[in-house]
Amino acid sequence: MLEGKVALVTGGARGIGRSITLELARNGADVAFTYKRSAQLAESLAAEVRSMGRKVLPLEADATSMNSAVEVIGKVVAEFKRLDILVNNAGITKDSLLLRMSEEDWDSVIQTNLKSVFNYTKAAARTMMGQRYGKIINMSSVVGLIGNAGQSNYAASKSGIIGFTKSIAKELASRNILVNAVAPGYIDTDMTAALTEEQRKAVTDAIPLKRVAKPDDVAKVVLFLASPDADYITGQVIAVDGGMSV
Repeated sequence: MLEGKVALVTGGARGIGRSITLELARNGADVAFTYKRSAQLAESLAAEVRSMGRKVLPLEADATSMNSAVEVIGKVVAEFKRLDILVNNAGITKDSLLLRMSEEDWDSVIQTNLKSVFNYTKAAARTMMGQRYGKIINMSSVVGLIGNAGQSNYAASKSGIIGFTKSIAKELASRNILVNAVAPGYIDTDMTAALTEEQRKAVTDAIPLKRVAKPDDVAKVVLFLASPDADYITGQVIAVDGGMSV
């Protein structure tokens, strides 16, 4: 499905990013991925991708830095000679009610979750424009669609990604670059592992399908958007949330 394509996944060493990296590789893409502190996880992921017979390039990078993003894109293009698919997945949470939230926690979430999407999209756009082809898939969240108490910083960053996605889809469509967003609901990852049983039950009760998703549920939607099957889809947001945002 993706033979001959090159993909870059930011924050690709763990959680949803790891599943996305593996799904793209499994379907024929050579992959690069960034990580910040998960060196051991990054190496195990790289080994798994190589075992599929795909090329892989793990890159340690700071998602909040434009200079780092430009450097990463440069390394990917130098290694693979092209870049077809960009998945902006890097993200963090620092949850707190508004009156308890520090300015630092606000800024770090906005920088990591939202500015990183600007950084990598801008850095990749010139290469994709030269190719007259590209798929950019931005990871938003159901919280960016409906909000959530105690997550105003996270919700703002993820809502911002939606506005950015729609705007850039209009800017880049004439160069055959398609830009879409995926909005996961509650996913069974390290981020949600910290929930208590009571919190997990409250979350599950709020989901019409009555279960949290697996990272692969999101990865398969990213694969669809990256594939030729989605060549007439741009500027859209697909919620993978079990009906939570309905």
